[in-house]
Amino acid sequence: MSAEIICVGTEMLLGDILNSNAQYLAQQLAQLGIPHYYQTVVGDNPERLKEVIEIAASRVKILIFTGGLGPTPDDLTCETIADFFGVPLVERADIVEDIAQKFAQRGRVMSANNRKQALIPQGADILPNPTGTAPGIIWQPRTGLTIFTFPGVPSEMYRMWTQTAVPFLKSQGWGKEIIYSRSLRFWGIGESALAEKVAPYFDLTNPTVAPYAGKGEVRLRVSAKATDATTAEALIAPIQKQLIEIAGLDYYGADDENLASVVGKLLRESRETLSVAESCTGGELGQMLTEISGSSDYFWGGVISYDNSVKVKLLGVNPEDLEKFGAVSTTIAEQMARGVKNQLSTTWGLSITGIAGPTGGTDTKPVGLVYIGLAGPGDEVTSFEHKFGSIRGRSLIRYVSANAALDNLRRQLVKPTKLSPR
Repeated sequence: MSAEIICVGTEMLLGDILNSNAQYLAQQLAQLGIPHYYQTVVGDNPERLKEVIEIAASRVKILIFTGGLGPTPDDLTCETIADFFGVPLVERADIVEDIAQKFAQRGRVMSANNRKQALIPQGADILPNPTGTAPGIIWQPRTGLTIFTFPGVPSEMYRMWTQTAVPFLKSQGWGKEIIYSRSLRFWGIGESALAEKVAPYFDLTNPTVAPYAGKGEVRLRVSAKATDATTAEALIAPIQKQLIEIAGLDYYGADDENLASVVGKLLRESRETLSVAESCTGGELGQMLTEISGSSDYFWGGVISYDNSVKVKLLGVNPEDLEKFGAVSTTIAEQMARGVKNQLSTTWGLSITGIAGPTGGTDTKPVGLVYIGLAGPGDEVTSFEHKFGSIRGRSLIRYVSANAALDNLRRQLVKPTKLSPR
């Protein structure tokens, strides 16, 4: 028995709001061990919604609707569902009373439009809404098919799901197994290259392994179905270990870890400190580092040296080298890294200089060309060239550049090698 999530609302089709409800429900279904293969977004149109219901009801046993339960004319979810199954809507006096009480508690009078929210398909049970005025329904219009409806407001839907829907599903025998996933994260390798390395693992059935790409990184999702999280983790653990061994240094963390948190952990463990000098990223690297609680233990600060005069005055960059090599160069990246390290007296200095675009590129220095400088203990310094020209958008180039800088430092902290002094 599988479920389908149907999100109703033209505002989602237009991109005006993010469909976080589908993500939440997908995660919740996995925790209950309910297979889920389809998600549908449909506008506020009864005919198109009926087409969606017809398709979904033919392939799954649980339909979960969000949105379209409000008091306005375009809120048509319950009305359309009832019409599709040929059942009349009936007004529930207890719902009218609940809505009136909630308005009174807010010092307001219920409008006539809100009575529409008390209309539910004949034979359906109420799915109570503790905070909002729009109740949902739990309905089995025919044998083997269960329908849930929820309002589109996420906070209301979350409470209704946990307080009523989950206990109902468990009473029907669901929740005896869970689908538990671990997300392994990789930087510095493409999705196709990683997939080729771990191809045999894609044939596993429990746990399963699947790749997907993010913003500059690649992930492998390892999922197991079991009676509890401990058993699922035991199934995942040996596969996870093998995948990490295959990937080597390209693997950096799992689940909610990111490059900033991993670098921070490594610096704290080694009792070392870091400062940064940024040009094209404009402080994004420092922001990533300071988003980690407790980062003041190892991150001492940075310089946003956007103009060349700041590079010279604050970081000690040689103006003749700026004239000769340009700000976007190996030489300047290394001088920036060494300069901020010396100025702030840290173990490590990390710098970024590049062309984020969309303007400013040339034939020899195109948009997406980025140099990262790394100054380590003593007078050691090195640099790394990255070409992000295939990435579209100034913001994404800046984001990937900041993460690439963290990854360059991470690799040095994980597997120390002598930097090349310059």
